[in-house]
Amino acid sequence: MLNIQEQYDYLEKTIREYNPGADLQQIRAAFDFADKAHAGQKRKSGEPYITHPLAVAQIVAEELHLDSESIMAALLHDVIEDTPATHEEVARLFSPTVADLVEGVSKLTRIQYATKEDEQMENLRKMLIAMSKDIRVILIKISDRLHNMRTMEYQSPAKQKQKSLETMEIYAPIAHRLGMQRVKWELEDLSLKYLDPIGYDEIVSRLDAKRPEYDALMERTQAQIHQRLQEMGIPHVVYGRMKHPYSIYRKMFNQNKSLDEIFDLFAFRVVVDTVGDCYNVLGVIHDIYKPVPGRFKDYIGTPKPNGYQSLHTTVMGSDGIPFEVQIRTKEMHEIAEYGVAAHWKYKQNGQGAGTEGKYEWVRKLLENQDGADAEEFIHSLKIDMFSDEVFVFTPNGDVQNLPAGATPIDFAYAIHSAVGNRMVGAKVNGRIVTLDHVLKNGDIVEILTSKSAKGPSRDWMKIAKSNEARSKIRQWFKKEKKEENIANGRASFEAELKHCGIAMKDVLSPEILPLLLKKVPYGTLDEMYAAIGYGGFSAQRAVSRIQGELQRIAKQRQQEKAVEEAMEPRQEDQPKAPEPKRVKAEQGIIVEGLDNCLVKFSKCCTPVPGDEIVGFITRGYGVSVHRADCPNASPEKRSRPDQAGRWIKVSWGSDTNDSYPTSLEVVAKDRPNLLLDISTALSTTNTFVLGLNSRSTEDNFAILRLEVRIRDSAQLTSLMNRLHQISGVLNVTRPAG
Repeated sequence: MLNIQEQYDYLEKTIREYNPGADLQQIRAAFDFADKAHAGQKRKSGEPYITHPLAVAQIVAEELHLDSESIMAALLHDVIEDTPATHEEVARLFSPTVADLVEGVSKLTRIQYATKEDEQMENLRKMLIAMSKDIRVILIKISDRLHNMRTMEYQSPAKQKQKSLETMEIYAPIAHRLGMQRVKWELEDLSLKYLDPIGYDEIVSRLDAKRPEYDALMERTQAQIHQRLQEMGIPHVVYGRMKHPYSIYRKMFNQNKSLDEIFDLFAFRVVVDTVGDCYNVLGVIHDIYKPVPGRFKDYIGTPKPNGYQSLHTTVMGSDGIPFEVQIRTKEMHEIAEYGVAAHWKYKQNGQGAGTEGKYEWVRKLLENQDGADAEEFIHSLKIDMFSDEVFVFTPNGDVQNLPAGATPIDFAYAIHSAVGNRMVGAKVNGRIVTLDHVLKNGDIVEILTSKSAKGPSRDWMKIAKSNEARSKIRQWFKKEKKEENIANGRASFEAELKHCGIAMKDVLSPEILPLLLKKVPYGTLDEMYAAIGYGGFSAQRAVSRIQGELQRIAKQRQQEKAVEEAMEPRQEDQPKAPEPKRVKAEQGIIVEGLDNCLVKFSKCCTPVPGDEIVGFITRGYGVSVHRADCPNASPEKRSRPDQAGRWIKVSWGSDTNDSYPTSLEVVAKDRPNLLLDISTALSTTNTFVLGLNSRSTEDNFAILRLEVRIRDSAQLTSLMNRLHQISGVLNVTRPAG
């Protein structure tokens, strides 16, 4: 273990190797300033805090080869947030650019946000704005997150899960969008280690067990490719690698396969000098091995939006095992491994003013989020940055890249919002198609427009795959249909209140209304209704944000009433009423007129605290508790002569259990990662899962049965709202009867 001075010396040695012209005097001054500012602060591991900025600077230098300003900013990245140092002080001692980089990397000042999502969204928005000015901000931020993930074992299990989920949802997609494949893979693997430790360990241990066998196969294949290319006189470097654990995990999850059933566990990379050599090598590979149909991609002719270029082909090896071969030039390889960071290597002395940082896609990302709320912002960010792409052509031969699963609606809005708003139909490869037609690589798409078109339909929001299209449709409705939006939004809001058993008059009360408007990002009720109406906000989210407050106020009123009753003067001359017998609750249930009786919860409707309930005296099994809305406890059944006297009044006591088992049924459009999104919703609402069953229907729907343990109806409502918000989920119900 190196001491702090040795770590700093190693950092200087790394910088000298790739950037002899670096300003080592200023870098040393930045280190000394940070060391003094963080004096006395410790990390969770017990190490001095300065070891973290040092490690981040080492990643910035060793793995990304960034300039002097970036290394200084990495060393200082926590001083503005965690010490008395200010932006002005950093700007004066070092430079305004370094101070801006540090401030861009720092999180927002601790403002009180209504929800965790709002806070996360604002941090992201600020980071994206800083990125659009200077891309080095995000390169340092990703290095910071990478070191935190490498040392995550010192955090609490809850913090490990929270940070890993955030890394998987936000930082890995950003690394992917910036083309930083090596960093992206490591972030994904480290996150998986904490999100599903059992799954991660299983894959790693199985790979380790089979490594000798796999290594021999890779060496054999590598030698075959090398020998043939040498015979052809093509200068090259060839090497093989195993797919990384998260890549295998995702494939197992999406395709519902075991590790033994996944064959393309290997990939080979051939790095050559020229683009012409790339295509020559492709011919050689297809001559040695049999290509797998439909598995060739030319990212040299059509690069990915993040600048990635390569030829990809999947072939069948001589052992009958398929594997992927990636062919690229040295410069393409640098950009594929390090993405945007590679551009710094081609600048004089590695120095740069961040001019290439004004990325068009970052600006577009920010524009597309206009009018979206926090959860929509984060969800669409993942779609914009992490989805696979499909490349399609205009009739003129221009390429448009869209998210996988995109439709003519996405294509129309990608060309221009006016084209989308006037669209009346579409042709793909010369044939008229429906607007929900899924586009495939190489399709030629023509949009049919009309000046008399009525504009987009609300259904288009569900059909569109790209966030850009949904954002432009939202903007159209926001601008053109304000009155209609308010009416639709109010109807949705009232329906959701009714569903949750809340009266509209309670929401409009002077103590609740200001609270509601504070918790949603709108100044008036009409603004909120309009947002719900055009799809910028959801009624479920609006209600869930005030539900807890309504319950708190109701409880407070009950307590105040009890205190008032207790303080009323007793009339001594009146005979005392006999004190009611204190009835002990069994499993949190008070049975009227009975004490110490056996209580069981019916499996047909699985009630939880907060549900309206009734009891049924069974023969020999005590009292069975049903939800009042259970078909087995319907008013018709309760009034049957043969059950006279067996239905009994029950209520929840104050000493309920920690949790109760209950069931939920989720109906959704079947799609990849649906189960992963549902698991995330269960995890973020701290729900304990007892069981999960799913089945697919012939018409591509998935029906999932969740068995969970719940504290009370508030937690259940929160979970149901969260599940409702998942893309593709159509209905979430509690089975009964």
